[in-house]
Amino acid sequence: EVWLVESGGGLVQPGGSLRLSCAASGFAFASTAMKWVRQGPGKPLEWVATSFHPLAHNITTYATYVTGRFTNSRDNAKKTLYLQMKPLTPDDKARYYCASLEDDYRGQGTQVTVSS
Repeated sequence: EVWLVESGGGLVQPGGSLRLSCAASGFAFASTAMKWVRQGPGKPLEWVATSFHPLAHNITTYATYVTGRFTNSRDNAKKTLYLQMKPLTPDDKARYYCASLEDDYRGQGTQVTVSS
């Protein structure tokens, strides 16, 4: 059975930080490119970052609006993807999802709220 489970969301003040995790199972995570996407209230789904696998040198690419603030990493042994986010702004409020790059798999998401 394939699953992706995100965790680590919550309520944080502007300027604060959160670290999201995405635990994977049921597919070849180590050789699968993964991505983070998010959907804010009343907004369409938008891409956040793509994490390529070791065969692609573990390169990560970021959307311009998170570059310099968000850092993706992956632990292939633990089959887990991470997204460190700091500093957060109110515009980052969204439900964050991890997914395979081709959208074969996607988790249920974790909610991030940035508010004072």
